[in-house]
Amino acid sequence: MQTEKVVNHIVDWLKTYANNANIKGFVIGVSGGIDSAVTSTLCARTGLDLMCIEMPIHQAESQVTRADRHIDWLMQNYPNVSRQPVNLTPVFDSLVAALPKVENEEERFMSLANTRARLRMTTLYYFAALHGYLVAGTGNKVEDFGVGFYTKYGDGGVDLSPIADLVKTEVYQIGRFLGVNQDILEAAPTDGLWGDDRTDEDQIGASYPELEWAMEMADAGKTANDFEGRKKEVFAIYKRFNTANKHKMVPIPVCEIPKALKSAD
Repeated sequence: MQTEKVVNHIVDWLKTYANNANIKGFVIGVSGGIDSAVTSTLCARTGLDLMCIEMPIHQAESQVTRADRHIDWLMQNYPNVSRQPVNLTPVFDSLVAALPKVENEEERFMSLANTRARLRMTTLYYFAALHGYLVAGTGNKVEDFGVGFYTKYGDGGVDLSPIADLVKTEVYQIGRFLGVNQDILEAAPTDGLWGDDRTDEDQIGASYPELEWAMEMADAGKTANDFEGRKKEVFAIYKRFNTANKHKMVPIPVCEIPKALKSAD
């Protein structure tokens, strides 16, 4: 990949999109992960306003620290960057308290994890509307179009996606070029929705390089029967997530009414 040219292309694309929309900047949620670090840096390089929002919800301390350091670094290097901390933990706890009780708490762990992401989306759009900004998405190609590893109307609810045509290894390559902090480059990817340090690989069962390979093989028309051992296992994992999360990757289905039914009897 021609890293510098790709960086310049994305920055120009962001600037052009914002100018054409008569928008003066971007808002982004900074999590302490590589995707939000790279996306926020690319937005900062446009010279337009960039508001970085920190939205902890029972967050692991390591994630909060990495996010803080990254925003500090951005503000030291780009005068157009500002930060806005919003502690969503009490909001989340209040919502959970207002919801009906369940007999088995484990049954709603996934629902509550997605609720965290949707609270963050709501917060980002609050500030976007308040200041006339666009919400910049942080999803990469494997997450957005491969395994669908994001929350519908949560971190999937954005105005534009600067890095959604880059696979994870390419995002890391750009991160190194941009000078992203080493602790972010070395941290295991995590969605940060569980209040602990479980990684994306823990949840998916495969690493991003493995998933990138599987995505490439699927696009080439391969099936699980073309592989053996770990490759067959990874390919099956990829296909399972891709199939289960397809509803996130396609337009909302619309029930089209036949014209004959709309006409008078």
